[in-house]
Parts: sequence; C-alpha cells; structure tokens
Amino acid sequence: MRASYLHMRPRRLLALIAAGSVAFGLSACGGTSPEATDGESTAASSGDYPVVIEHALGTTTIEAKPERVATVAWANHEVPLALGVVPVGMAAANFGDDDGNGLLPWVEEELDELGAEPPVLFDETDGIDFEAVADTEPDVILAGYSGLTQEDYDTLSEIAPVVAYPEAPWATSWRDVILYNSQGLGMAAEGEELVASIEQQIDDTVGGHPELEGKNAMFVTHVDTADLSTVNFYTANDTRAAFFEDLGLATPEAVVEASAAGEFSGSVSAEQVDLFDDVDLIVTYGDQELVDTLKADPLLSQMPAVANDAVVFLDGEGPAGTAANPTPLAIPWVLEDYADLLAGAAAKSE
Repeated sequence: MRASYLHMRPRRLLALIAAGSVAFGLSACGGTSPEATDGESTAASSGDYPVVIEHALGTTTIEAKPERVATVAWANHEVPLALGVVPVGMAAANFGDDDGNGLLPWVEEELDELGAEPPVLFDETDGIDFEAVADTEPDVILAGYSGLTQEDYDTLSEIAPVVAYPEAPWATSWRDVILYNSQGLGMAAEGEELVASIEQQIDDTVGGHPELEGKNAMFVTHVDTADLSTVNFYTANDTRAAFFEDLGLATPEAVVEASAAGEFSGSVSAEQVDLFDDVDLIVTYGDQELVDTLKADPLLSQMPAVANDAVVFLDGEGPAGTAANPTPLAIPWVLEDYADLLAGAAAKSE
C-alpha cells in the first residue's frame, strides 16, 4: 500500500465546507508504487487466470492480466489509481470539478503523485461514449459503480470484458467498488489491502470524535425553498447516507423504514415532522440563507436537529459536497474535515 494511503491526507476543505445551523432538503433530488503510465498495470498480480466475476448484468471472464484499463461512470478510475495503475481512459468529472479540467482534486493529486499525465477523458454528459472507449483499446472496462443498462453492458462487452455492479445501479458500497474493480485488474489482494487501509483511517478518525457515538444522522436532499411542504432525504441504500454508519452514526427510524422498501430516497410531509424527532443531526446542501429560511418555518423548525442548529451544510456544486459520496480517493481527502463538521453538529444536539 502506497504511503499516501497509510497516512491521512492534509486538511484542505475548511474553506470549502461550511458547518451551519440548519439546512435540509425538501426536494428530492496501494500495494506497490510502480511507474504506471499509459494504463500499464505493472503491479504484481494477485490471482490466477482466468478470473471470473459474477455481477448484476452477467458473468465476466478475464483471460489474462489486463495491461490497458479503461473505466466508465463515476469513481471507478479511483481504484486503479489508488493501486498505482493509470487508466488509458476514464470519465470526465461532470460535477464537483473546481477548475473545469475534468478532474476532481483528489484524482488530480493522485495523478501528480504517480507522475502521470491525465488519461483520455470520456464525456459522459449524454451517456457512455462507446466510440471513445473503444478508441482507447482497453483490455478491461471497470464499471463497478455505475448505472449501466443491460444494453450498455452488452455494447461495452463487445469492446472488452466489463466489470459491472454487484446488485443494483448506483448502489455499490465504496468497499465493493474497490473489491470488484480490483478483481478486474487482477489485483484482488491489493484491493483488500486498500479497503483495510481506508477502514483503519476511518476508525482512527472516528475514534477522535466521541461526540458521534450513539447519534442519529440524516442526509437531506437539495432544498427547494419555494416548497417546504415535504422533507426529502437519502435512504441508507444511497452511498452518502450509508457512509454515516462507517463514521459511527446511527440511522433514524424513518430513514430505516424507507431503506427497507429498497428506495434510494424518501419523502415525508412536513406535517409529519415529528417522525424525525430522533434525528440528532442533519447533513444537506446549502448555505446560511437556507438555514435561516428553515428556522423560520413553523413546522420544520420543530425538528430537534433544526432547533439545535445541529446541521452540516455542504456546497453541492463543489468538491466538498461531491466528496460526501464516499469513493476510494475522496474518503482520505475529506475524512478529517467531514468528521470534524459532523462532530461539531453532534455536540450541539446534546
């Protein structure tokens, strides 16, 4: 595991993330360090071939260790990068990109650390660019976290073997993103080491914030201040809300019930706001103006988290808000600051 993953990345988000009084939505919305360039996977293989991977869209067989790795959809490129392999092509960031170069800051930093130039960036604004992917001549295509349809998968499979998501579109946990994609790289053991390294970082960070223990947290979706009639939130099936449990936080009962139904988001009438009496803290996208609006609302201001100002609000357009969706490189980049903000909100709920 490279040193960059054994030690926490320095803090860099306090200017990007603001902890606020309240804001919540009411509209739904490794291993070795090789010289890795041109998608060449020079790190040691961790398994025999062929490698057979079963996933939601079929069974993928990889006959030999791939040398040219392409990735599509969100964050899949972070797995090879974290393991020292630079893809030949990957999806350009279409939100959270702070300087318009198609790279999120933690991805750009990893490329710099590897001494590599950015690979070909696929424009996925209108979906997968199959021609661009084919032009990179990959040996494998990683899509463990994605929304691929069966048709997408079948088309990509004509180009190269494809690693798809294990169960459902956009529902793959950060651990499984690593484990599935690292199998596709022929680096399963290195992937397991990467998971263990990130887990240790999380444990070390959470251990320094006893305020989080026993607190319930809810991630509320983007707010429409023109319509405060509903409270809309992400369920534990969404990776943003699921990450709370990694951080030592519990899931409120109303969110648990919505999660059991298999939904990624839930919605409750503001008139039923008492369903959120067990919510100790809220995370959402917004700013102080939004906070003031919600605190002035006669129903929503009754929520304990709102009344106690126990809310963290994130910039939904910038890297900070993007990093709340946990991915292999974003977690170390945001972890310390995110935990600090959550702990500050949790302390207000006492």
